[in-house]
Amino acid sequence: MVKLDFTILKCLLLIWTGSFFSSKAHGQQDAQFTQYMYNGGYFNPAFAGKEAGYRFSALHRSQWLSYSGTNGPAPITQLVSASGSIDKLKLGVGLNLVNDNIGPTTNQEVNLSVGYHKKLRRGVLSLGVMGGVFATTIRFDELDFVNPDPNLPDTGSETQMNFNFGAGAIYDRTKYYIGISSRHLNEPGFDFGEGSLENQLKNHTYILAGYRIKTFAQWNFEPSVLLKTVSFDNFSYDISVIATYNQKVSGGLAFRGEESVSLLMGNSILKDKSLRIGYAFDLVVGGIEAKAPTSHEFMLSYVLPDVTRQFQRTIQRTPRFRF
Repeated sequence: MVKLDFTILKCLLLIWTGSFFSSKAHGQQDAQFTQYMYNGGYFNPAFAGKEAGYRFSALHRSQWLSYSGTNGPAPITQLVSASGSIDKLKLGVGLNLVNDNIGPTTNQEVNLSVGYHKKLRRGVLSLGVMGGVFATTIRFDELDFVNPDPNLPDTGSETQMNFNFGAGAIYDRTKYYIGISSRHLNEPGFDFGEGSLENQLKNHTYILAGYRIKTFAQWNFEPSVLLKTVSFDNFSYDISVIATYNQKVSGGLAFRGEESVSLLMGNSILKDKSLRIGYAFDLVVGGIEAKAPTSHEFMLSYVLPDVTRQFQRTIQRTPRFRF
């Protein structure tokens, strides 16, 4: 029986994570985003409803643009998310839809998140849980095995689905915040080709920390770090610094360990700053012999403005009553 950690070949694992691992190591299976600081709900359900109002976002990532190899085209990922707060109950809800194309595989997720937010001392403690469905499809005719398995089909595709769960927490003290979360707690398994190809979605743990710096000149700075690990067998990290002027225009730099350096830009284009366009450019600096040199990420987000209706109580007069 062939056993792989959700990758088909070591070459595909190289495409996915940017480096070779031993057969006992687990490469990162979750989609990665340079604009992680704006999409916390993807990896931590405690973000659901953490911000007031209703928020929507859509993101498209083309990783290693123009790459072509024996294991298919470069990875392409889409993320659509929505969240809203229920202030009276101190709750929030969130929805995340993910489509991740990686060589001969396509992974799709639908996750619903619920967050609870409570003031704790001078900060806010947020706790969240998430649950949904993870589906993966393998296209057998795109596989390129060194030692083909006769039990695997040569053509066609196979799709399998399984339940998926996660949990997380965030403590926000306004000036700084720290959060921890785990996805795929139940580590759902998949077996393709009548059990000849066994894959398991490993537990992914994230630690996010950031600090907010406000200045008198309408400039705000926010350095942050995202530490990622798969079953505590390997670690990777993202570091970024984002500068924002007048809560409207933003720009920053980021570094993904042993992989890339990035430039981030964003702009709010409406008067109420509710609609924002974001872009991230990645320049690959690690493992460039097996990758294309650039990645591109586009994001569109919208915050539904608060609508408050105040009804003025008028005097109603009748022959008998006046109130």
